[in-house]
Amino acid sequence: MKKIKVGLLTMSDGREHLHKEYLPITMKYQQEIIEELEKSGKYEVVAAAEPLYTNDAARREAMRLREANVEVTMINYSIWCYPQFTAVATAIAPGPFLLFCNLHPSQCGMVGMLAAAGTLDQLDRPYGRIWGSIKDEAVFQKVDRFLRAASVVTRMRGMTFGNFGGRPLGMYTAVANLDQWQKLFGIDVENIEQEDIVRAGLAADAIEVEKGLKWIEDNALKVGYNGKNLTPDILRTQIRSYLGLKKLIHERHLDFVGIKAHGDLTEHYCTMDVAEAFLNDPYDWNGPKEPTVAATEADMDGALTMQIFKLITGKPVLFCDVRHFDFENDVWFFSNSGTHATYFAAASDVPEENLRLTSFLPETVDYPAGGASVHHFAAPGKFTFARLARKGNRYVLTIVPAELVQFDREKMEALGQLTTPQWPIAFARLQVSADRFLSNFPCNHIHGVYGDHVEELLNLARLLKLDVELMEG
Repeated sequence: MKKIKVGLLTMSDGREHLHKEYLPITMKYQQEIIEELEKSGKYEVVAAAEPLYTNDAARREAMRLREANVEVTMINYSIWCYPQFTAVATAIAPGPFLLFCNLHPSQCGMVGMLAAAGTLDQLDRPYGRIWGSIKDEAVFQKVDRFLRAASVVTRMRGMTFGNFGGRPLGMYTAVANLDQWQKLFGIDVENIEQEDIVRAGLAADAIEVEKGLKWIEDNALKVGYNGKNLTPDILRTQIRSYLGLKKLIHERHLDFVGIKAHGDLTEHYCTMDVAEAFLNDPYDWNGPKEPTVAATEADMDGALTMQIFKLITGKPVLFCDVRHFDFENDVWFFSNSGTHATYFAAASDVPEENLRLTSFLPETVDYPAGGASVHHFAAPGKFTFARLARKGNRYVLTIVPAELVQFDREKMEALGQLTTPQWPIAFARLQVSADRFLSNFPCNHIHGVYGDHVEELLNLARLLKLDVELMEG
């Protein structure tokens, strides 16, 4: 991931003689923050030249952070400092803001931070509070989680979502309000005809198509050609659709996309499963690449949830239907024909490790145009699921901590036969009862990534003033 650019301001006492007396202390804490952030390899720090002890200094240093295009501003409180400097600086410096203080009993950093926090509450400026030593691993992790969430707020602004085809299958929850997206997240929407995918696919380089076909055939666990709805030519068409989408995304400067597919492409061109999988993957046959969030069924709020996860982690994001709950094995079947990146087969950045567990199987007869479904069982591991959805005119972020599990291959194949055998499945154990989950989860689509990212999502929701439902316990 691109390093997050963090602005750092250290506040001081407005009385010049006390400012000078405590200068060694304030600069010591500032330097510790710079060193710990930068040695993590995740951050580039732009720090104030000196602690701020006048309104003029607050204005000048805040402007410098703005001109440096920092993505989040961290404000350090190591002694008592005048809250007015925080008010002046945060009127200019790029937010969101993180207020950070030491816990040394002989120094008044906590007092300074609390006075500044009350000021920002009155001014209704989004921020977070963390206290302790930046050298403490637990404290650093809190800072890290906040800064990553804050950077998502900044990085979303100005992004463009490419909406190929519009609402699918009558789903209200797949369609978002353009005005609301712009007001809350700063995201624009470009509506694009699916016919453009067909035209761009037809123009794809034939050598690239053959290169992709060979890569799949050489590395996949199975390519289930059946001479009917999955042939080499149909798979070539799916590869063309991927190459066409890549071209359109590049030409139109799209940051993430959704593809309707159903009813148009699935009946007259090919299914989008292969294209969506490879867009979401961190590689293709030409080597490593940045994943591009591609949501099936043009699910706008689903794509936005995925894009948030991608911005937090830099990793591929899973898109699933909530398909079935198996009481006997205490496991959910999360499955969908599209958008399961091959990455999830082994959770590896090495494509061969994932593809050797991935089969390209003939799609169901529900999709007459044919094509391959990208089938695998998602690798086990700690997982965080979430979904942005609306209740009335307010967004709610539902967060679902979980674990993906696997069984022996024979059992997984047997369980897969209970749903749609061609489709990929993530077997998930949620940290919430089935009754509560089904009674409260907001729609049929769910999204997630490996790891525990609950705190980042909670921070994000606080900064954006979203309602939250944390489903655990």
